[in-house]
Amino acid sequence: MQITDQSGSYLGASVEGFDHTTASDDDIATLKQTVYTKKIAVLKHQDLSPQQFLALGERLGRPETYYEPMYRHPEVPEVFVSSNVPENGKQIGVPKTGKFWHADYQFMPDPFGITLIHPQVVPEKNRGTYFIDMGRAYAKLPTELKREIQGTFCKHSVRKYFKIRPHDVYRPISEIIDEVETRTPAVRQPTTFTHPLTGETVLYISEGFTVGMEDADGNPLDDELLKRLFDATGQLDEAFEHDDIHLQSFEKGDLLVWDNRSLIHRARHTVTPEPTVSYRVTVHDEHPLHDGIRTA
Repeated sequence: MQITDQSGSYLGASVEGFDHTTASDDDIATLKQTVYTKKIAVLKHQDLSPQQFLALGERLGRPETYYEPMYRHPEVPEVFVSSNVPENGKQIGVPKTGKFWHADYQFMPDPFGITLIHPQVVPEKNRGTYFIDMGRAYAKLPTELKREIQGTFCKHSVRKYFKIRPHDVYRPISEIIDEVETRTPAVRQPTTFTHPLTGETVLYISEGFTVGMEDADGNPLDDELLKRLFDATGQLDEAFEHDDIHLQSFEKGDLLVWDNRSLIHRARHTVTPEPTVSYRVTVHDEHPLHDGIRTA
């Protein structure tokens, strides 16, 4: 296994010669440390079946099956499918996922530490995923803004970008909204936390899932504060020219592994639709998202 930094970027490392079936425990530890420190590891020359992809994820931690069945691979439910390519006339997975800034499972009580993406059908144009390192973004905030958010909390919810399911057709929208709020109520997390593996301070917000801020006593804070944070970190830049935005490209055979604690990401979808299919596996590592997290 050979690991080299990606050139021309503050994020990412390229990993050659990795085989999850023969990797030693030390190899796995080295790969995970690369993910925590470089934030994205691109495993080259990977051609894995859904079962093999899951087995790779199991080497890194405990896989999490997505809570909505329509996203699951029909043979390996732990594999999340994003696809606009029907198979035998049937839609597998969900098209156009993640076209907004978010951390995976940020709206759930116990988000996982590591995300793996294995592109299956790669578009010719506009391929890639946008990322922002929220540890780096926090470090660059003005001192006064850091002071304003100290000791505050954020609420995260899927309500803004929940995708309508096949069985929701003809249901009253009020019923669907009520179900979303009952099944996945907003969760409360500190606005910043200490990354348990690197010790850096992470700003844990995203335009897609963060719906409000509170003080330590649960009193709502002005939405303008949250908007200032979104703006400072580049999440309101629709031209994607902000210094903190990193475009991670990929090609057939690449498999991306990233730090879901400190990165937020946004899918790059083409204006003119092209066939695209990606598989995702998400895993809990040895630590909770942060040391103060409350889980059931």
